[in-house]
Amino acid sequence: MTSVKVELGHRLFYDTRLSGTGTYACATCHRQELAFTDGLPRAVGATAEPHPRSAPSLANVAYNASLTWADPEVTTLEEQALSPMLNEHPVELGLAGREQEVLSRLRDDPRYVGMFGSAFPDDPDAFTLGNVAKAIAAFERTLISGDSPYNRLVWGGEMDALSDSARRGMRLFFSDRLRCSECHAGFTLSGPAAFEGDRDVRPAFHNTGLYEVDGRGAYPDDNRGLGEHTGLPEDMGKFRAPTLYNVAVTAPYMHDGSVATLDEVLEIYAAGGRRVTSGPNVGDGRANPNKSFRVAGFALTREDKDDLLAFLESLTDERFLTDPRFGNPFESAIAEAPTSARDTGAPTTRAAPSASDRTTP
Repeated sequence: MTSVKVELGHRLFYDTRLSGTGTYACATCHRQELAFTDGLPRAVGATAEPHPRSAPSLANVAYNASLTWADPEVTTLEEQALSPMLNEHPVELGLAGREQEVLSRLRDDPRYVGMFGSAFPDDPDAFTLGNVAKAIAAFERTLISGDSPYNRLVWGGEMDALSDSARRGMRLFFSDRLRCSECHAGFTLSGPAAFEGDRDVRPAFHNTGLYEVDGRGAYPDDNRGLGEHTGLPEDMGKFRAPTLYNVAVTAPYMHDGSVATLDEVLEIYAAGGRRVTSGPNVGDGRANPNKSFRVAGFALTREDKDDLLAFLESLTDERFLTDPRFGNPFESAIAEAPTSARDTGAPTTRAAPSASDRTTP
């Protein structure tokens, strides 16, 4: 971690030249105002190919014990950063087979020549995909969200940071009756955290009873969770618990974006899972034999639900969502330039397509 490497990674994170089509960036699927998610049920790649899973938040990603929804082997941000660049099934940034072309684009930018040289001074040729991944990972490690009202209460001692309703919701969240905090655990509210000095931290994955498509515990073929990697039947449908920081702005929810609102999320957990009554995934997830014992259901009054929602809202870190240190550096440069100099040709990060505009890369 160096300041010059972080600065380089910040720029690369927003640079659309880092895709096969020249139209997508990391930030296309990870938008700051949405806590670095994209607002879609399932992500869409540079070639408009839909993905089976939603784009997870990058808030506090530096501490994640694992870095995808269900692969326990991806544990460093450097190796994770290469996946969207090179994946072909599905295509994300679409760099496979075009690596040298993309690196040439970066070499042609005089600013990058200086930045790569400063960030990797010992490399004879600093322009490699490995170094691109290292720089992006360095920037992602700075995406720390810790100024929500809940943070200000717990870590800052600001006793009036939460409303009375949010305080009641906090007690429910951490109660033995609801058990929310057993999966959304630790200081990241997402389970096991990796940090300097940790000892043998292992990722945790959970089956929350969203599906039961064959009467024997199966999840949809394109989203079988941890079982895709271990081959173990009991790992079918297990996914990592996402962070709950800024959860109020990261709808829709679950690994596949199949739950539209937080209100609906609470209903599913109160019921001990979800019963799907129509479509290709009909089945009663509440009866899934692989479902976590923690998802047993609980009684929830309307006041309880309102209090829980108020607590979840209190996890929103407005400063994180607007901090210019994490924003688009290309837009900032254009905004600060004189009017006559604004047509610089610098790439701009394309917003993720809406549901009605997913075929246009």
